[in-house]
Amino acid sequence: MWERDEFRSPSFWPLQAFGWSGFYVLILLTVVLPSHSKRELWNQTVCWTTAFGASLSLRPLCRLLLRIPRPWLALELRAFGLSIVMGIACTLVTYAVKLRDPGSIWPDALQDWLQFAVILFLWCTLYFGIKQWEQATRERERLVRAESEAREARLSALRYQLNPHFLFNSLNAASTLVLQGKPAAATRMLAQIGELLRTTLDTDASAEIPLSQELAFVEQYLAIEQTRLGDRLRVRTQIAKETLDAIVPNMLLQPLVENAIRHGVAPLMEGGAIAIETRSHGRHLLMTIQNSGPQINGNVGQNGISKGIGLANTAERLKTLYGDNQRFSLQAREEGGYEVIIEIPFHKTDPAIEAVCAH
Repeated sequence: MWERDEFRSPSFWPLQAFGWSGFYVLILLTVVLPSHSKRELWNQTVCWTTAFGASLSLRPLCRLLLRIPRPWLALELRAFGLSIVMGIACTLVTYAVKLRDPGSIWPDALQDWLQFAVILFLWCTLYFGIKQWEQATRERERLVRAESEAREARLSALRYQLNPHFLFNSLNAASTLVLQGKPAAATRMLAQIGELLRTTLDTDASAEIPLSQELAFVEQYLAIEQTRLGDRLRVRTQIAKETLDAIVPNMLLQPLVENAIRHGVAPLMEGGAIAIETRSHGRHLLMTIQNSGPQINGNVGQNGISKGIGLANTAERLKTLYGDNQRFSLQAREEGGYEVIIEIPFHKTDPAIEAVCAH
């Protein structure tokens, strides 16, 4: 359905002026100049002015036709009828003006009427075409905006699903320390949880952030886990410097590190290790998270993706953001434990944006 404001496009007057000016120049070059006649210049100027005025009169009629959705053929038939009627009016007007100079009257009124009708019909067709092209462009823009808003809403929902899951696990770990008779460690952990939650609230809830910011968040989380596990948790990181300003999905690594610790390190009396590595791989950013420990086949579903919230949620977020231009897999390691591999397009942030995110 056409809306009222869609007929007030500022492009009409520039196009109208340019089109009719070009048509007048064409008349001068092909008709007036070869004749070398001032009378012919007057006649053609009168005809051009009349046709220009008629097009302005046709505009509101064409707008009325477009307000009701019709097939293109139905629009053209109605435009043809309007052009015939308006052509008769233009012929009468031009003959009335040129009666002041009887010698300049065109001998064939039928020919004049047909010329006006054809010119005005072509104008109506061009008007319809431009308006429908503008309408199609607006619809495409609306569709893109709607898809973008739906994608952002979906990503936000997935991100907010992770926060309660993380908070529950962290508070459960703090209560475990209390039950173990470690109030000092529990107090320190609660303070660290509060700091981490403050960081989460202060962080812009954008879909993507710099990798350096994501790693800083992961370090805060690892501090909490090391308060709980102590020397049982060993962390190794290998971060390529050129990847620090790459943009990654917000809260991408934290749930993966949480799963690596929860399923690979925490169950073992002797503890274990996790390793985080990032590097560039052509036009992609490659990130891996490894843990040591047992391999639990029951926790892995189809395509090597965990049945838990963390990995399944991450897989869905990556697919929503990057479609098929990403890789996410979970595979068992020969020496024990699992390895998560993420490969996404390598895009860097603008230095100014990164500075704002850092503050």
